[in-house]
Formats: sequence, structure tokens, C-alpha cells
Amino acid sequence: MHNTVNVAQSNANRAPKKQASVNHLKWLVREWRGGELALLLVSLILAVTIVSGVAGFADRLQRGIVGESNKFLAADLVLKTPRALAPQVVSRVPDSVSQALVVEFRSMIVAGESLQLASIKAVSAGYPLKGELAISDMPFGDVYNTDAVPVSGEAWLDSRLFPLMGLQVGDSFQLGELTLRATRALVSEPDRGSSFYGMGPRVLINVDDMARSGVVQPGSLVDYRYLFAGEQSALASVKARLESALTQSDRWEQLDESQPRIAKTLERAERFLLLAGSFGVALAGVAVALTARRYSQRHLDTVAVMKALGAVSAQITRLYVGNIVLLALLATALGWGLGMAVQNTLFALIKDLVGFTPPAGTLRPLVAGAVTATLCVLAFALPPILRLRHVPPLRVLRRDIGNENLSAGVSALLGIGGLFLLMLWYTQSLVLVSAVLAGIVVVLGLAGALVLRLFSNLRRWAAGAGGVVRLALSAMYRRRQANAFQVVSLALALMVLLCIIAARSSLLKEWELQLPADTPNHFLVNIAPDQVESVDEWFTQQGIRSAGLYPMVRGRLVEINGEALEKIPDIDANRSSVNREINLSWSDALPEDNELVAGQWWESAPAQLPRVSVEIEFAERLGLELGSRVFFKIGGLPLEAEVTSLRKLSWDSMRPNFFLLFEPGVLENYPSSSITSFHLEKADKVVLNDLLRRFPTITLIEMDAVIEQARTVVAQVSAALELVLILIIACALLVGVANIQASLDSRLHENAILRTLGASRQLIRSCLLAEFALIGVSAGVLAAIGAEITLYIVQTRLLDMSANWHPLFWVVAPIGAGLVVAVSGWWFCRAVIASPPLQVLRRL
Repeated sequence: MHNTVNVAQSNANRAPKKQASVNHLKWLVREWRGGELALLLVSLILAVTIVSGVAGFADRLQRGIVGESNKFLAADLVLKTPRALAPQVVSRVPDSVSQALVVEFRSMIVAGESLQLASIKAVSAGYPLKGELAISDMPFGDVYNTDAVPVSGEAWLDSRLFPLMGLQVGDSFQLGELTLRATRALVSEPDRGSSFYGMGPRVLINVDDMARSGVVQPGSLVDYRYLFAGEQSALASVKARLESALTQSDRWEQLDESQPRIAKTLERAERFLLLAGSFGVALAGVAVALTARRYSQRHLDTVAVMKALGAVSAQITRLYVGNIVLLALLATALGWGLGMAVQNTLFALIKDLVGFTPPAGTLRPLVAGAVTATLCVLAFALPPILRLRHVPPLRVLRRDIGNENLSAGVSALLGIGGLFLLMLWYTQSLVLVSAVLAGIVVVLGLAGALVLRLFSNLRRWAAGAGGVVRLALSAMYRRRQANAFQVVSLALALMVLLCIIAARSSLLKEWELQLPADTPNHFLVNIAPDQVESVDEWFTQQGIRSAGLYPMVRGRLVEINGEALEKIPDIDANRSSVNREINLSWSDALPEDNELVAGQWWESAPAQLPRVSVEIEFAERLGLELGSRVFFKIGGLPLEAEVTSLRKLSWDSMRPNFFLLFEPGVLENYPSSSITSFHLEKADKVVLNDLLRRFPTITLIEMDAVIEQARTVVAQVSAALELVLILIIACALLVGVANIQASLDSRLHENAILRTLGASRQLIRSCLLAEFALIGVSAGVLAAIGAEITLYIVQTRLLDMSANWHPLFWVVAPIGAGLVVAVSGWWFCRAVIASPPLQVLRRL
């Protein structure tokens, strides 16, 4: 009996809860049928779709581009060393990491009476780990890619070596004690520019043949490169496991160290994609705030009736907050699906442009979408919804009661706080978020100080106007707070578009300037002093314009201001820019692509110490400043000099550049050689055979393949930026639609009354066009101001560019926004004109 009573009581307790849940679902379904929640759901779906779609696309695209760009190394990670590692050291590499070995050195090859100094590259099976080899079945023949390497006893030769050595495909030549057969023409390797020894006429052999050739002996100048590919965590494990076996002569290479120009391009692309994604997050927040505000306003009367019938504030809160939570869960699920569809669609559109298969998606974009939905609800949707609990029952009789919104300050703080959390979590960059929010805060501040002030004066201005203008100004005054919010959100969307377009144009313009069509693509090094005049004459005979012949001395920096480098705590002695011999040179005049940023060039008066000019970034890494004393060892001989100037270089010019330039007369007595660069079209490469015959000891470095790879990466990044720009533009347009829909009900009511009083459809149409045009012009002006401020911060602080002002913003933004908002406003407000006045008034 006792148990029966307990069960009955338990069922009785659960029954109200179950009934409440059923009633709640019935309420949600009834609201959905009435169309009240549709726009809010769409806005939340839009928020999740933007973040999961853009974040996923940007993440996969960036990982794909990085993976593609790692082909410059033929691996994800490279260990460069002048010695072979012991087998027990190499065995420490985990099985999850792929590895290969590349050994490069220079040696003479012999075919009959022909001798030629060549760059020998011996590779193991599996090379390259990233990218493919480009080969041909005959010299200068049709090119195709392969992931194979020469088998033992065979060799692949640079196409130019065949006529230079008098060889045909299948002929044999001698490398040391080994006879090899030339079976293919080698066109290019992914890591062609990764080593000094691997430049010039190349011969690719199997690493098993290196020992049998007898060329590499103790003391030989050999470059060993151990290639690794795998996940970042596994690569970090490789570094940790091999670290104890390395010396100061060994160094790790990754993309940013091996190819700084490409790394800089990718870094800017990543920042741009994050910037675009941040703007998308901001737009999503604005869309949710707009629709939540509209939802709250349209339920004031419903809540007043419910309270008049006995409902309490706690019930109201549970009901409406429950609706929002259910919508957030549904929007998250649908947004995830649409986000994945967006990613796949975008990659399908650019599959022919990017040239690589995008990597698989990760859970991060899905988590980002869920977090976005949660923060959008907390920061944008719940504040106006929670205000419903304060609506008094008296509103049933007096509809002017209960219209109070959150104060402007509280609304602004909640919105900015929500945007800050969203964007900071998404980008993981405090500086980037601060730059974007600075522009948003400026727009919000200007809206509060100027737009509301402007709209408050509309009544006085309307009194002096007539016809359509008077009606438009009066309508804007009646909705001055809503219109001010609309102007702010439209200005934010326009500011997004202006910033993205301007930033994209600046990036692409600078990238194009980095690699112009006549960029030098060949270097000549090891030019002996007695060959300088002859090489210069050869350039003149061939009609080739060189970048000038620069003398070069190899020296090692050992002390700064009397203190050894290894004892200076702020300097990492293992960095390749310090712990190696540096190319030193001298010049009477400042080179044309150098800019003096501090100090003075050589003066006529003799100095106490030899003077040296230092590149600015090199000086910052080493803590050098004007007056610093640097001590070098050049061929075992000491040299002390004083820093008298700092220079900024254009490394992307592909001209000979030097970290350190001495004044004339300091280095002339040291052993030196010269270096130069020049541009040569692919069709004219045959002249290089004549150059190498006349000067066999000169090393020719061909950079055209590296430059072509750089242009490919830039093209891929440009295509990605264009597609992200299109996606963000679509998001901005949807926010504009949400703005217009937010004021649709009040416009229906007002214009129904005007129609009842005799206003024509033409007058209503003209009034709407004028009102929306004024809103668009106001938003355009604010957007131009915000975009200029945001771009200044982004360009100078984030993208390492000079700031540019944009006069066209002040013309195109107001006029374009006025036209677009007027036309779109009329289109989406057609119901205002078409709806019969009696039907609208009955509903009212």
C-alpha cells in the first residue's frame, strides 16, 4: 500500500513536468507556424554556417596551401647537417613519420673528352616526401611528373648537360670510380633551391651509388639533408628525440626559414583569411541581434496578455528562453550541415585553381559553430528576450508601456563583449580582434553621437519640407532609435566589405610587385677576380642586363661589443643567420634597392675603425645599433668594425643583397669572389651552355623553378581570397535583409493608415525609397570612416604594410549604399504597398 502511494505520488509529480514539456512544444510549434521564430532561426543558422563554413574552409585551405608550399622543402621538416648521422640516431625517428635522405655535393663528371663540374644530388627511396619530380624522356622533351627516383646504376641529368657533354639518352658517363647511364632528363625537383650544392647543372643519382663512386671522402664538402613528413606533434617528437645528437653545425629547416618570401605570403594569407572570418563572425552577431530585437518587440503584447491572465515572470522566462535554446540547438545542427556544404562547394569550385586535394576537415570548425551559437544567444538574443519578463499587465490597456529597451550603454557593452569573445576564440589573436573591434566601436560611437542627434532633428527639418521628403523624414524620426540601430549595422556590414576589398587589393598588388615579369631568375657565384671583366663582356655580347657584379668575402661574426656571441643571452647562437659564415661585401655608393634608415653613408673623413652598414632586421636580431662594434674572423684573420648606418633591403628583388656592407678599402686584401643575378627567358637558356664552357669554375644557380612555384602559391592564395570575399559579401547582404525585415511590421501599420487617409501607392513607394536612401547614405559615410580607421590599424600593425587612404570610399560608399539600400528596401517592402489597408488594420 505504501509503495502504491509513493508510485502514485511520483507519477503525479512527473505529470505536471511532462505536461509542461508538451505544452512548451505545442507553444513552439504554434509560434513557428505563425512565422515568429523563422527569421531568428535563420539568423542563428547563418551565424553557425558562416563560422563553421568559413572557419573550416580557411582552415583546410590554409593547411592545404602549407602542405603544397612544403614542397619547396620536399618535406614538412628538414635536418641539415654537414655529416651523416649514425644509424642508431636515425632509428629514433618514430614509425609515424616518413623520412628520406638527400646528399648533395659538387663533382666533375666525365664523358669521353668532356668534363663538367656538376651538382650531384643523391636521394633515397621515398624522395620527395612532398611534391613530385618533373622529368622528360629526352632532353628538352615533353615533361611529366613522377614520384620514383633513379635506380642504382642510372642517373637523371639536367637537359643542358646532354648537349654540353655530348651525351644521348642511354649513354654512359663517369662519376669518380662509378659508371652511370643517363636514362632521363631532369627538369625540376621540389627542393631545387634548398641547398647551395644543389644549384647549377644537376645530376640525380640513387644514394646507394654515392659510396661506390668514391667521390665523397673525409673532409669533402657535403650537404646531408634528412627529410621528415608527418603530423606536427610527431615532427615535434622527432626534434626532441634527435636534439641530443646534434651539434651547432646542424640546423632544422622549415618553410619560414628556407623560403622566407613564400612563408611571408602564406602568413599574410592566413591573417587575411582570419580577418575575413572575424568579419563574418561580427556580421553573424549583428544578424542575431537584429532578429532577437524584432522577436522581443513583437511579443510585448502577448506577454502582457499572459501576465493579465495570471502568468508570472518566471514562467515567461522559462517559456521564451526555452524557445531560444531549442532554436540554438536546431540551428547548430543545421548550421553544421550547411557549413560542411559550403566548404565542399567552395573546394569544388576551386579544384582546378588550387592544384591540390584539400585535407580532411577537423572538429574545430564544428566546435567553433557550436560556441558561436552559444555566445550569439548569450550576448545578442537573450538580453532583449529577458526584457519580456518585465512587461507589465497594464500594457493590455496602455500599449505605450513596456516598450523600454536596454539602455544604449548596456546594449553596446553586451554586443561588443559578445563580439570580442567570439572573435578572440576564433582567431586566437588579441591584436587582430582589437583592430577589428576598434573600427566597430568607432562606428557605434559615431552612431550614438551623430546619428541619434541627426534623427532627433528630423522633426524640425520635416516641418520645412514638403511632399515625399516630409513623409520620409517624419517616418525616420518616429523610428529614430530603430533607424539608428539599422544605420549602425548597415555601416558595419559596409565597413566589412570596404576593408576586405581594400586589404585584398593591397595584398595582391604587393604580391605582384614582389615578383615582376623581369625578376632575376639566375645567379652567378664564385666569379674569380680575374673573370669579372670577361663575364661583364659576355653579358654585353649576349644583350643580357645583369644586376651588377658584387664582390663577396666569407666571414664569421664572433663578437659584439667585445662579448662573444654564445655568451649574449638574447642571441640564439644556433640560428642559421649567426652560426655560419656570412657573405660580406663593400660598395662605394648605396645600392639602388637599399634604403638608408639610420646613420650616414661613408664620409670622406677617415674613421678610427673600419665602418660597416647593417641590414635593419639583422641588426634587430643581434641587438646592433649605431656605434656597436662587431668583430669578425675572415679566413682566420681578425677584423673589427663599427656600425655607422642601418639599411632596409628589398629581398624580393632577387638581386644580390648583403646583411653587411663595408666601406671600400676594408676587404680588398681578403680572398674574394663576385656574385651577380640576371633574368633569362626559358627559350634563351641555351646560351648558358656557352657561359659554362667559357667559365667552367663559375657556379650557375637557376631560380626560375623556385619563382614559378612562388607564383603558383600566390595564384592559389588569390583565388582563395576572392572566394572568401564573395562569401562575406553574401553574409553582409543577408544582414541587410534582416535590417529591412526588422522594421516591416511598423511600416505595414503606418502605411496602411496613410493609405486609408488617401495616400497613393506611388506616394508610399516614393516615401519608402527616400527613407531607405537616406539610411543608406548615412551608413555609407559611417562605413567609410570606420573602414579607414580599421585599415590603418590592420595595414600598419598586422600586415606590415604602409597605410593608404582611400578617397573613393567617401564617394562610392554613400552613393552605392544609398542606391542598394533603396532598391533592396523597396523590394523587400513590397508587401507594404501591396497589402490592402483594411486587412492590415484588422490585424493591428
